[in-house]
Amino acid sequence: MFNFFKSIVSFAFLFIIFYVVLICVWGDYAPLSFKKNLQYKLGSYGHMYSRMQEIKTVKDIDVLFLGSSHTYRGFDTRIFKNDGFKVFNLGSSAQTPIQTELLLKRYLDSLSPKIVVFEVNPFSFSSDGVESSLDLFANDKNDLYSIINAVRINHIKTYNVLIYSFYRELFNMNKKFVEQKVKNEDTYVVNGYVEKKMRYFVDKPIQKLQSNISKKQISAFENILTKLKNEGIEYYLVQAPITKSRYLKITGTKDFDDLMKDKGTYYNFNYILNLTDSLHFYDSHHLNQEGVKIFNNDLIQRILKKINYLF
Repeated sequence: MFNFFKSIVSFAFLFIIFYVVLICVWGDYAPLSFKKNLQYKLGSYGHMYSRMQEIKTVKDIDVLFLGSSHTYRGFDTRIFKNDGFKVFNLGSSAQTPIQTELLLKRYLDSLSPKIVVFEVNPFSFSSDGVESSLDLFANDKNDLYSIINAVRINHIKTYNVLIYSFYRELFNMNKKFVEQKVKNEDTYVVNGYVEKKMRYFVDKPIQKLQSNISKKQISAFENILTKLKNEGIEYYLVQAPITKSRYLKITGTKDFDDLMKDKGTYYNFNYILNLTDSLHFYDSHHLNQEGVKIFNNDLIQRILKKINYLF
C-alpha cells in the first residue's frame, strides 16, 4: 500500500513538472489559434500594463478609484487633479471584487488613500472573474496573492496564464516591452485613466439582461470593506451611469441597490444624473468624454467637497 501511494505521489509530481514545462513551451511557440486556454495578453485592452507600471511610483494619495472599465473610463484623473485632489485610478477591464481584493492587498499600504471610491454594478458581482484575472496576471507582478486568486477563480485559463506569467517573470522576458500611450481610439492618461476618442452612442435594441450575484464575489466584497474599515479609510460605493436604454433592460436593479445601501454610503448615478444616451455615451454602458466631465464634477461636489476636512 505504501509503495502504491509513493507511486501515485511520484507520478503526480512528474505530471506537474511536465505540465508546467508544456505550458511554457506552448506559450512561446504554439500558434495563436491553438492557445484557446492560454490567453496571455501583455499590454492588453485597457492599458493595464501602463497602470501597473505607474502605480509602483505613486504614494500617499487622496482618492483611490476601484472597479471595472466603468472606473478607468469613467473617472478622469485630470479633472480631480484640477480640483486639487491627488488620485489614482486602479480600475481594470471586467474587474470583479476578487481582483479588487488582490490589488488592495498588494497596493493599499503604499497608496495610503484618504478615501476610496468603489464603482459597483450588478455584472461585476455576477462575473466569474476569469477575464480580469488574465489581464492582471499578464500585466502586473505575480506573487502568493496571484496563486490565491487563481484558486478562487478555479478555471483552467487562469492556471495556465499564471504559470506562463511566472515563467516570463522568472526569465525577465518582458523587460523590453513598452506599451504605447495611444492605441486605436484609447489614450492613457497619467494616474490610470483611459480617454476614448470622442464619439456618440447609436441605440440598438437589446434583450433583457440578467445578473446573478455570486457568493464568492460578495465574500470578496465584504473582505474589501472590512479591510478599509480596519485601516480607517472612508469609502463610497458608486454605480456609474450607463445608457437608459440598457439600464432599463437589467433585472434585479432594486435588489442590487438595496444590497449596496446595506454595505455603506451608496450613490446610483443612473438616478442622480439626467444624461442623454446619444450625447453622453460612446457605447451602451460607457460615458464619452462629455459624460465623464458631468459625472466627475457632480461627484466632486456631492462627495469630495463635502468632506474636504480630510484633505
